[in-house]
Amino acid sequence: MLVKKTLSLRSIYEFTGYHLWWLAGWMALVTSVNYFTGWRWMIFPWLPLSVVGTAVAFYVGFKNSHSYDRLWGAIKIWSSITNNSRQLATMVKNYRSDEPGTDDGAVIRKQMVFRHIAYLYQLREQLLVPMQWEHVSIERSWIAGHCNHRRRAKINNLYKVELEEIANNNYLSAEERFSLQTYSNKAVQLLDIQTQMTQQLYERKAINMIQQIEIQTALNGFYDAQANVERIKEIPFPRKYASFSFVFVCIFVFLLPFGIIGEFSKMGSAGIWLSIPVGAIVGWIYVAMEMIGDYSENPFEGLYNDAPMLSMCRAIEIDMLQTIGEKNIPEPIQPKGQVLL
Repeated sequence: MLVKKTLSLRSIYEFTGYHLWWLAGWMALVTSVNYFTGWRWMIFPWLPLSVVGTAVAFYVGFKNSHSYDRLWGAIKIWSSITNNSRQLATMVKNYRSDEPGTDDGAVIRKQMVFRHIAYLYQLREQLLVPMQWEHVSIERSWIAGHCNHRRRAKINNLYKVELEEIANNNYLSAEERFSLQTYSNKAVQLLDIQTQMTQQLYERKAINMIQQIEIQTALNGFYDAQANVERIKEIPFPRKYASFSFVFVCIFVFLLPFGIIGEFSKMGSAGIWLSIPVGAIVGWIYVAMEMIGDYSENPFEGLYNDAPMLSMCRAIEIDMLQTIGEKNIPEPIQPKGQVLL
């Protein structure tokens, strides 16, 4: 997630700047042909083009609004995971049956907190697996695909130390890590083990039935939250809405120079050349709007517009470890450059 208040010109150029080159080339080609040939049939009336531009702007705005809903929905779900994780930690730590002579279950309680932290990082890892419609899945021979692979590698390199630290943590036993390898959805299996551990606490009379129900209700909440983020991850933004938005922008950009040179030719033979920079800027605005919505559709692909799952996981990790009184507490994830992962 980008966290800087205002984007620098460099970051804006890195995201959409390369489109200015082909836009300027297209505007220059049409303008040059019209200027040197004098073909009047190339000039379109401005009114119908402006109607097309307005319609495209409304359509792209509709798409961007719903793309933002997907991104904001992902952040809200992870915020609920944060709150529920804190509740789980304090319940696991403090719930007691108060029956005399019962096992406190301290080891199980600690294991449950550690396993939940491992669950969070496992869920993040699963959500970052590329889907076929995401930008990081585009063939690397394409310009966009190459740029996105490079962007993702750059972000991961910024947080290389933190990612290696997480990969080497020991929240799960070696036996448990090995047993998880046989499952396709490891995060779900970790929640299932948590339910088994809750049952063990009850059978040892470390907690009573009401407390068991409350802890299990909290665990069920993570099933719901995981299903919601998997829905955003695994069900794409309707492809017709996404694809036709791109097609409409392409049509408008294609027609743009034919309409804009007619307006600038009214300024004289020299004025027609102003249609090149003006047309490139107008076209770039539409392309940028389309790209913003396009990248906001997928909040779990490891790029700049993602929900900051790593920092959220670390914040939950810190809170849960402090709740159970651990002394070895990791540092919070800090933004690097203008990106919070």
